[in-house]
Amino acid sequence: MGDPPITVVGIGADGWAGLAEPSRAALREAELLLGGPRQLDLLPADVAGERRAWPSPLVPALPGILDELAGRRIAVLASGDPMFFGIGATLARIAGPERLRVLPHPSSVALACARLGWAAEHVRVLSVVGRPLDALRRALAPGARLLVLSAGAGSPAEIAALLTGAGWGRSGLTVLERLGAGDERTVTGTAAGWRGGSDPLNVVALECVPDDGLHPPGETPGLPDGVYENDGQLTKRDVRAVTLARLAPRPGELLWDVGAGSGSIGIEWMRAHPACRAIAVESRPERAERIVRNAAALGVPGLRVVTGSAPGALAGLPEPDVVFVGGGLTRDGVFDACLDALRPGGRLVANAVTVQTEALLAAAHAGHGGELVRVQVAVAEPIGRGTAAPGGAGFHGWRPSMPVTIWTYEKGDAP
Repeated sequence: MGDPPITVVGIGADGWAGLAEPSRAALREAELLLGGPRQLDLLPADVAGERRAWPSPLVPALPGILDELAGRRIAVLASGDPMFFGIGATLARIAGPERLRVLPHPSSVALACARLGWAAEHVRVLSVVGRPLDALRRALAPGARLLVLSAGAGSPAEIAALLTGAGWGRSGLTVLERLGAGDERTVTGTAAGWRGGSDPLNVVALECVPDDGLHPPGETPGLPDGVYENDGQLTKRDVRAVTLARLAPRPGELLWDVGAGSGSIGIEWMRAHPACRAIAVESRPERAERIVRNAAALGVPGLRVVTGSAPGALAGLPEPDVVFVGGGLTRDGVFDACLDALRPGGRLVANAVTVQTEALLAAAHAGHGGELVRVQVAVAEPIGRGTAAPGGAGFHGWRPSMPVTIWTYEKGDAP
């Protein structure tokens, strides 16, 4: 017959009174009830199963707990919808979805949208529970409506401070506390004017309004060069846009950005989709530190930065789906290490500015196939002194940048 299913029951701040009868029945029938102390305290005395609070940290302990309790009738308590940023999704990953019976409750997001009158399909949901606060920066856009799952009583003030410091102090900020409970409370203000304390059980709603003079970065690759702190080691905007198009980010893929400089390629790769992952490899410690700052400022603090020189620094890194080489390609072993690391079907894009690196890419194209292109950008700049065009605007000419050669290769391409 196998083990009985693990029943995962969603419960709200309204506790037992808000549960449907199937959820109540599942809790009464359980031999063992697992959950956080606050959730377990919501159950009445006549729910007779043994109660056990989760350990901390929880996730590393879960496999052992499930093995220990095999064969017993278990009910797990979860806040709201267990499959939405909840323990249900974690259990499905560790124990397998076939072992679960999930009885959801309305999520805090559903309740918040109901209170605010917001259409849920037009709201972006983020969490700062166990996640860097800087990740919120990626979602900030004029007119955007965001719901942030809070990490506790301090989250609203921390979010307000981040928004104010980033130039979004005019944004509306609403804290919805203890949603669904009899003492539910809503507090509204602006990020810049936020002064209130909050209940630990809260959701933060944001209506994003930029401060005067703020020019938020766009959604597509090729952000302005000025948004990056850099020492000149930066793939320039127009070439970066072409390079990202050839890297072709897909959700869930892992990029190695080798010779990362200011980190712009890895950062814009991760900005392409929340599931995109990247590792920036940079030999100079001061540049590696700069990459960390740039990633945080542009809302992708999850970018992993490895300080060291390729090819040695590549050893032991997770297998990449895509590799970009923007620097160090002429160093012995770098090209072979990057090519060998790719899985079949993986993609490699390399940029060259010097004659020596361009020669290496030409040889790679001859030996492996792929596609070789050259990109050059010219910018209009003032020329001459003491001359003026009609209307006094002055004369301009085209100032060409150095050409960049780009090799794009998919492992398995034939020459």
